[in-house]
Amino acid sequence: MDGGARGNPGPAGIGVLLEDETGRREAYYGYLGSTTNNVAEYAALLVLLHRSLRRGAKQLTIHSDSELLVRQMLGEYRVKSPRLQRFHAAARRLMARIPNVSFLHVPREENREADRLANQAMDERHSSEPLPGDVAELLEARAQGSLSFGGES
Repeated sequence: MDGGARGNPGPAGIGVLLEDETGRREAYYGYLGSTTNNVAEYAALLVLLHRSLRRGAKQLTIHSDSELLVRQMLGEYRVKSPRLQRFHAAARRLMARIPNVSFLHVPREENREADRLANQAMDERHSSEPLPGDVAELLEARAQGSLSFGGES
């Protein structure tokens, strides 16, 4: 999974790639409008969790090149930004429905396919499918005046 923004904040997109134990793959890309890299990373995580639940996942290893997201989800870093706290809480709620979830921080080079999907979303300003409702609502809350400026972690 990957999320990115051009300009930070700027046009943002996500890429999610799921692969099951049989090697069957499912790709998703989503355009988020204007937001930050960190919000995009969390949006990618939420979409990945939704799609995993839809497939009935009982075990999930999440590969992400975002050290911040991985360390926050593992409880190693605090989530300081009120906006990111909402995304983090939503991710925790979804993760509670999957018995075995683990995170793996990977180098950018090992995340190229998800990065390509995120860039496709930003280039096309389009999503392969609509965003899940709760992800769209969290992004909309930002658009309705809850922007924060300065550092976001």
